[in-house]
Amino acid sequence: MVIEADGGSRGNPGPAGYGAVVRDAATGEVLAERYDSLGVTTNNVAEYSGLIAGLAAAAELNAERVAVKMDSKLVIEQMSGRWQIKNAGLRPLAAEAAALVGKFAGVTYEWIPRERNKAADELANRAMDEAAGAPVRQAPVKAESPKSWAPPASLEDATRIILVRHGATPLTAQGRYSGRGDVPLTDEGEAQAMAAAGRVAGISRDVAAVLSSPLSRCMRTAELIAAEAGGVPVTVMDDLIECDFGQWEAKTFAEVQERWPDEVAAWLASTSVAPPGGESFQAVAKRVRGALASVLSAYPGKVVVLVSHVSPIKLILRDALAAGDAFLHRLFLDAAGVSTMDVWPDGNIAVRSVNETAHLR
Repeated sequence: MVIEADGGSRGNPGPAGYGAVVRDAATGEVLAERYDSLGVTTNNVAEYSGLIAGLAAAAELNAERVAVKMDSKLVIEQMSGRWQIKNAGLRPLAAEAAALVGKFAGVTYEWIPRERNKAADELANRAMDEAAGAPVRQAPVKAESPKSWAPPASLEDATRIILVRHGATPLTAQGRYSGRGDVPLTDEGEAQAMAAAGRVAGISRDVAAVLSSPLSRCMRTAELIAAEAGGVPVTVMDDLIECDFGQWEAKTFAEVQERWPDEVAAWLASTSVAPPGGESFQAVAKRVRGALASVLSAYPGKVVVLVSHVSPIKLILRDALAAGDAFLHRLFLDAAGVSTMDVWPDGNIAVRSVNETAHLR
């Protein structure tokens, strides 16, 4: 069978999607099509996602040998083993693709020009339309070239996203993993949340929406922000919930490292690895990208506050800055810290601040 795969991002990073077509090698008959939106991410992540979808579809069809054809030189050369995978963020995707490759008796890779990859390109563009909240395209279109950032004609076109981590809880000062456990704010956390509300009001007096993780530490922080913003209602967004740390919940890193040393090492090395009984950062990233895409679709050109937790906020910032996965373990986010970014309709992003804390002093 032949796999034709593609992926793209409008803004790099920006609203992204992938497409894959599986054909009979002898007749060219289309046996399977796969496409999906990815929220906000990069071209390379989308291209690898297209390859993974194509390999999975071919495996479902019990293919013995497959020929992969893509117009992504990077993916073809890396999967062929001729180029190193220097971007840490792509390594888990390459590993996932390699695991699928192991299901076949043989896999070959061929770079093809974009005009020979129109079917997969069309599906990828359809997925990108869905990621951006635009009407789905019905006819093949030529994929957009990656764009370098350039100042837009007007800041008024941008959606301003204000990211706020909740205030402190009893677990915060102790440095314990706090995932799905519904721990409340401390008195200090309440004061921090009120200070964050003042900072948000300083950024904009025209907040259109305050969206929050369903956990009470975020909901209370969001309520204080919404009150300062003039009584804007708080809307629960389930996908903003913290990572599920499974058996590591309420434990310190030292305690986890002592009891699960091998699991911790694997978790730190790859975003595809989950804590025992928990959720991987890769899974968190997928739902958070979808949440952000929904926000951008629902509130174009508005100011929106997202009240969430360390992991979702880090993942949003990682994608916005086109950073690698090491970013997740090197960035510190304070309780009630505020980060701000602008996202334009064409996918361009400007991160204006990360972890502001002056309001807490």
